[in-house]
Amino acid sequence: MVPQAGGGVKGVRHVYDACRQGYGPPMPSAPSVLIDLDGTLVDSQPGIIASCEATLRALGHSGEAPDIQRFIGPPLEEMITALLQARGDDRVVEGVAAYRSYYGETGLYGATPYPGIPEALRTIARTDARLFVATSKRQDFARRILDNLKLADVFVDIYGSIPGGALDQKPELLAHIVAEQRLDPARAVMVGDRRYDIAGARANNMRALGVLWGYGARAELEDAGADGLVKRPGDLAEAALAMVKG
Repeated sequence: MVPQAGGGVKGVRHVYDACRQGYGPPMPSAPSVLIDLDGTLVDSQPGIIASCEATLRALGHSGEAPDIQRFIGPPLEEMITALLQARGDDRVVEGVAAYRSYYGETGLYGATPYPGIPEALRTIARTDARLFVATSKRQDFARRILDNLKLADVFVDIYGSIPGGALDQKPELLAHIVAEQRLDPARAVMVGDRRYDIAGARANNMRALGVLWGYGARAELEDAGADGLVKRPGDLAEAALAMVKG
């Protein structure tokens, strides 16, 4: 059963409490590292730009899709809304469908891991920490990307958005993972490159680690309240493990 949330942080905590009652108490001894996908594990910009341009063509628009980087990270509907608003087009539902059609067939294969990420993931996986993907991207797309890159095996599970929109927002998504996996938020960290990742961690009482090689700027992550920042993928394992074991 997918939990339903009210608005704001209070609503998210209500979701967590309700789900935890259904799944049982947190596991007390297992540290957990939850990691975003786009801009954190992989550079997905080439495939996203190609998919946005294919979306525009499908809706009868011409031209390129500039300045897409700032829209990578939020739910897809926000990106498509901004893309179409610039052209006076409000067909967001049709745009999302066109995007997902192209991305699912072609665009997702344009994602490549940042240098040092595979090694960082395997370093974390060799410890007692449990690794999870927590992305606003569709769950099935995230699985296919990581399968294609031979990285899926390092994760306990891969979580993302699902049809119907119940888990589109990071606070709700992380609340769902905490409940289903019986995580202890006090021993969990969310790693990501955008303010949405930090907000999701805050709403669920876990630590937040921002990365500086992705699509979000340092100021964005600091303003959102990140507990720490990491500059290089090579430093990711040490920084993430320090937050859940310190």
